[in-house]
Amino acid sequence: MGPDDDELIRRAKRGEGEAYAVLVQRHQQIAFRTAYAVCGNAAEAEDATQDAFVKAYGALGRFRAGEPWRPWLLQIVANEARNRRRSEGRRRHLTTRVAHGGVTEAPPPDVVVLLRDERSTLAQAIARLEPPHREVVVLRHLLDLSEAECAAVLGVPKGTVKSRLSRALERLRGELGER
Repeated sequence: MGPDDDELIRRAKRGEGEAYAVLVQRHQQIAFRTAYAVCGNAAEAEDATQDAFVKAYGALGRFRAGEPWRPWLLQIVANEARNRRRSEGRRRHLTTRVAHGGVTEAPPPDVVVLLRDERSTLAQAIARLEPPHREVVVLRHLLDLSEAECAAVLGVPKGTVKSRLSRALERLRGELGER
């Protein structure tokens, strides 16, 4: 068993690139999953994850010792993924408007990708949730983050996570019935 995250962060802050590489390796999978949950596109999620690790490295000096690393990192990842989702949405909207003479009826790209890639009824129902509700469901129930971690990742109070999760689950129950 190697050094814990706190030790790796201390070493990375001193400029040890190998220590940061271990942090990246340890958290790369959860970071990618978080990015994918937010932007719904594997290529965009990969880019967002890489950019987030670069930004996190640049921001190590601002990371407070003793704070949990994973929520701090995942907040950066989620922000990068949201920025990419917004940019992709604007590009898609403009392309669709041009192609259809100004008429847009296509669903958001993240919904299209989730519907195409995930065929299960539950995945389709989750994809139809508004982005803030979808994000909290994926983070809490698919990635198994705690409410506190979800709050840190999303940059909202814990109570907001609870209320969004409650609304999202209520909508899913209504849509899926008793399945």
